Amino acid sequence: MSVTVRPFRSGGWEVDLRYRFPNGTRLRERRKAPVSSKTAALRWGEQRERELLLNGPLRPRKEVLRLSEFTERFINGHAKANRLKPSGIVSKESALRCHVMPVLGSKTLDAITTEDVQQLKQRLERKSPRTVNNILSVLSVLLKTAVAWNVIDRMPCTIRLLPVPKDSAAFYDFDQYARLVAAAKPADPRAYVLVLLGGEAGLRCGEMMALQWTDGDLTKRQLCIQRSDWKGHVTTPKGGRLRYVPMTVRLAAALQDHRHLRSPRVLCQTGGLPLTQKIVQDLVRGAERRAGLEQQGVHILRHTFCSHLAMRGAPARAIQELAGHADLGTTQRYMHLSPMAIESAIRLLDGPTPGSGREDGGDR
Repeated sequence: MSVTVRPFRSGGWEVDLRYRFPNGTRLRERRKAPVSSKTAALRWGEQRERELLLNGPLRPRKEVLRLSEFTERFINGHAKANRLKPSGIVSKESALRCHVMPVLGSKTLDAITTEDVQQLKQRLERKSPRTVNNILSVLSVLLKTAVAWNVIDRMPCTIRLLPVPKDSAAFYDFDQYARLVAAAKPADPRAYVLVLLGGEAGLRCGEMMALQWTDGDLTKRQLCIQRSDWKGHVTTPKGGRLRYVPMTVRLAAALQDHRHLRSPRVLCQTGGLPLTQKIVQDLVRGAERRAGLEQQGVHILRHTFCSHLAMRGAPARAIQELAGHADLGTTQRYMHLSPMAIESAIRLLDGPTPGSGREDGGDR
């Protein structure tokens, strides 16, 4: 280690430090001393020498991107690179553009505080808890990705999701569903098939739109649900795996009567083009209107499918498999409708008391 003091070109004194670290790395640091005399500059240099011996050289502070500058990199490098579904990519882009950027876009990623997150929640107070949580989850994944890519050193804030009440899903009872089927059949063959695919096979809207004739075996009465259509993008169904659904006799007959050569898809427009989500919704809502029912749209048919299975005593695990739920908790939303499960639970109280030898649990 050596300290040399020499006159600085514009006045004052320059301190020239040379040092070799134990690992062989050499360091040279030349700086203008913040003092006026040569003796004071030498003392300042020796103090700087001691700092280097104790702490090593100062590392330059990493320049951190603003959230607005990192967003596109996140969408391309995370969402698109991991081949998320187009609907998921658009959802993340929308959450960031419409909700997160107006509040946090000008902040550097390491400067986003927990209080900033709370202010974002306050701005979203009119949104449902589930929507708020979706937006917060996108922000959380973005920040964790920035940590993984060494853009920032650690998570700068804590993100806590809102509690979401477990509401029951709306569905048509048996009489209402029968009226809907009856109203759909004479109006449009496609509406009739849509109602049965949703109400008796539990297909989602995109799964109905993407269903092909090769996906069904009318002899075995079985459908293979292996693709979904979202705005022209055909991907795997939600959850990323295919499932097999047995057909009811009525659904198999409807598909047999509906067979055509206009398209590989079961449901299409007159010229063979695929259906759009708007056409599907219009067909179902038209049938609902003719049946005198509130116009709920296509997704209530899936809820009706799960609810009717539960009301007829189907086990939760079977409903989960048929509906393609990734989480059994989603299926449990329907199980309060199962009279068999409730009845069998109460009947346990009529049995003998454990260890008593009594034939019933009542008092004598």
